[in-house]
Amino acid sequence: MRAIGFKKHLSIDEKESLVEFETVKPSAKGHDLLVKVEAVSVNPVDVGVRKGGNSTLKKPKIIGWDAVGTVESVGEKVNLFKEGEQVFYAGSFKRSGSNSEYQIVDERIVGHAPKSLTIAQAAAMPLTSLTAWEALFEQLEIDPNNKKNNEKQTILIINGAGGVGSIAIQLAKWAGLKVIASASRPETIEWVTKLGADEVVNHRQDLVQEVRNLNYKYVDYILELNDLDGHWDEMAEIIKPSGRIASITENKRPINLRKLTQKRAKFAWEWMYTKSFYQTPDMITQHVILDEISTLLDQGIIKTTVNKTLSPITVANLKEAHKIVESNHMIGKVVVSSNDGYELMSETKK
Repeated sequence: MRAIGFKKHLSIDEKESLVEFETVKPSAKGHDLLVKVEAVSVNPVDVGVRKGGNSTLKKPKIIGWDAVGTVESVGEKVNLFKEGEQVFYAGSFKRSGSNSEYQIVDERIVGHAPKSLTIAQAAAMPLTSLTAWEALFEQLEIDPNNKKNNEKQTILIINGAGGVGSIAIQLAKWAGLKVIASASRPETIEWVTKLGADEVVNHRQDLVQEVRNLNYKYVDYILELNDLDGHWDEMAEIIKPSGRIASITENKRPINLRKLTQKRAKFAWEWMYTKSFYQTPDMITQHVILDEISTLLDQGIIKTTVNKTLSPITVANLKEAHKIVESNHMIGKVVVSSNDGYELMSETKK
């Protein structure tokens, strides 16, 4: 099969930062599905893995952690899917990624693709939906079924216009919360407002003052999606006593947890890959979450966050998608989609 990957950790402008190559088509065993890939999304994690390192790999590494495709074959233990079904998923950090003609993925982290969306619209959703869902409903411990109580609660989502923020706003609103989203440019302010944010603050200004200007002394929850180091002191100040903070970004210097002591506030990390990385007993919850997201999309309760689509799936288009994500000005998600089925074309075949 054909695939796109890298052997050297290079700037995206370098010729060999991403290359097309031939590799062995995998086989489905156990709980695995063999999926014929039709569309992929590029996320910050793709950029981080591609750039992060100094060594030259012996064989190309295939990245990509969002995909829509059709199940071609199934392992002997599979009971959630059958051949011919269209699926979407974010995959595992330990296995080959979705930038390939075919991919092996464990059925327990796969969902049935929404029927009302195009493959490009669906490909934008898995990684960010899983991250937002787990952050809100597992790490922040918000109960989405207790909407009446949640109407009294306020959440601050820092970097609301990014991929995770764009779905987190919608899920928080669906759960009944009052949502304050941060955005700093006219186009991102318009984006988060359209997604349902009740109030907007500027994360490039003093967040404490920005929130207090809205007549909130404290907020019940904070979801940090951009700069943990830069916002830590502000979050510690505006979190409510017994409130909860979750972050998907890593700190580059020690954070002072003692700032939360008097408030008895809780802090939690969210890493969407934890369940598949450690094969946790609750790994199948990602299948359940993706099926729920699919239903919410088909019902029109939440909307796809795709904001740019490139086609077909080529080295050039994947490089362009990486550049867009690396710019740090991306609103929503960027997707690279095939034209008809999966057509992974080399630069000479375009």
